[in-house]
Amino acid sequence: MKFLADENLDSQIVERLRQDGHLVWYVAEMEPGISDDVVLDLANQEEAILVTSDKDFGELVFRLRRIASGVIVIRLAGLSIISKAEIIANTINAHSSELVGAFTVITPTAIRIRRLGN
Repeated sequence: MKFLADENLDSQIVERLRQDGHLVWYVAEMEPGISDDVVLDLANQEEAILVTSDKDFGELVFRLRRIASGVIVIRLAGLSIISKAEIIANTINAHSSELVGAFTVITPTAIRIRRLGN
């Protein structure tokens, strides 16, 4: 799968996704500091699922009705980076067919996948 990792993700998570065979663009390696609008545009341009810990993307997608190829919001505060990477990788592997065109939130206790009405 293709992903755009927001710069707020740890590089270890990006590396784990790459090790699993995913194509991952990483904002921190490309153009740090770009706005959320530009990040979302870039993900859409590449037909990639955005992976972020920034909940502001929910406002862009739902309230402002911005089109998105897919968004995964990571809400795993307090866990080790290794645990976060494992949970994210396992979620992507288990739900890959559901992630495109969806807004997904990963928490320590749940995975919520909401289809986008684009």
